[in-house]
Amino acid sequence: MLDGTQVQFKSVTLQKYFSAQNGGGLNVTVDRDNPLEWEIFKLWRVSDSVFQFRTSEGQFLTCSGDGSIVTATAESPSDSETFYLERNFNNRVHIKLKGGTYIQASSDNILRADFPGTPGWDDNAATFEMTIVGKMQGDFQLANGYGHDKAKEVLKKHRNSFITVDDFDFLYRHGIDTVRIPVGWWIASDSIPPAPFIGGSLEALDNAFSWAQSYNIKCIIDLHAAPGSQNGMEHSASRDGTVNWPTSPEYISQTLDAIDFLASRYAVHPALLGIELLNEPSAADVPLDVLVPFYKQGYKIVRKYSTTAYVIFCQRIGNADPFELYQANIGSLNTVVDLHYYNLFDRYFDKLTSLENIQFIYKSRQSQIQALNSANGPLVFVGEWVNEWNVTNGSLADYQDFGRVQLDVYNAASFGWSYWTLKCEKKHWDFEWSVRNNYLQLQPGVYVGKSRGKMISRVILLLGVACIWIFLH
Repeated sequence: MLDGTQVQFKSVTLQKYFSAQNGGGLNVTVDRDNPLEWEIFKLWRVSDSVFQFRTSEGQFLTCSGDGSIVTATAESPSDSETFYLERNFNNRVHIKLKGGTYIQASSDNILRADFPGTPGWDDNAATFEMTIVGKMQGDFQLANGYGHDKAKEVLKKHRNSFITVDDFDFLYRHGIDTVRIPVGWWIASDSIPPAPFIGGSLEALDNAFSWAQSYNIKCIIDLHAAPGSQNGMEHSASRDGTVNWPTSPEYISQTLDAIDFLASRYAVHPALLGIELLNEPSAADVPLDVLVPFYKQGYKIVRKYSTTAYVIFCQRIGNADPFELYQANIGSLNTVVDLHYYNLFDRYFDKLTSLENIQFIYKSRQSQIQALNSANGPLVFVGEWVNEWNVTNGSLADYQDFGRVQLDVYNAASFGWSYWTLKCEKKHWDFEWSVRNNYLQLQPGVYVGKSRGKMISRVILLLGVACIWIFLH
């Protein structure tokens, strides 16, 4: 029951689902036999028993008081959009106003705050079945779910133990010369970050730079989470899966401020290799005519502090061609385009065999890297990849072959590659586990000491400032 959790409600008496007509902006009815998009509501968590409910179009459920009907017409939440949720162990719930009146499903298929007294858990008009159909596990969910004090305690313990100097020793011994470090935009106000975020990520980043310097390892700072979210995913610290960054000049300005903060703080640090301006903007939500001006401004900000740091532009995820960034003329000095390659997250890969996955790497990925390497423009960086796929019951030899072909192809990228991620509870996503258990076979001496225009290899490092799933490790 964290922020962004998607829920459906069904009346136990009418056996019909709540529905926000047109996805929001109109009344809420209780008349649907099958729940689809209009019948899904996203939680905004106030406390463990108090919530606001957001429709697919972004409006909030609202009720003005006793006897009033429930509509989906509020553009922002306040007291009238805040509800108490009572639950039993059979996924049954009651919903009541802050004043204490319970909502019921009436015989004319509407919701009204007029149930008399306190309902039990039998089949009555104020009892509903709640189904959870989706969850989010990001920074916002952790911080707002635990509350400030507990979240601070949890994150402090995590940051002090998850990534340590021993991990940099491991990377050094295995020939990795650079780490890519995701950060959230709130790092720029780390001492007092905006609610619900928790401070401490700046100290963790400083530690990483110090450890990296001691092992002659370079650092790429990756702005992984922007205010309002650039892709709606949990790793961008989205509250409920919506994408508000590209439509808000204020959010874009805050993002540029974060880049300015990071560039000014680390520009002269000997361990800095580059700054990635924004991770994985969504092609469906972030227009190119918004992204390119942002990238150009971010490039100028970094150049204000450094003429040598690489400035990295991540391609849009989804239906977008990385050549669009080569044609945009964003910057001329030490620029890089970041591509993310996964044989996952697309139904195309669902039924591929191990051999077909390998052939795809050679036929599709290799040709694209070769074409981009030959283009007149930024260097090419495979900024994320993983030795995992949808092949069931893959053997050790299968994973070794898949890893070998990816290393072979991605090594050819003019700026190298970065593995996602250094540590993870999912074994094959865990770089250290994969290397130690021989699923990923590195070639000694291949990954160190390359220069601009050649291969600079690297592995991603997560400090716990943008992704929740490492917190739960």
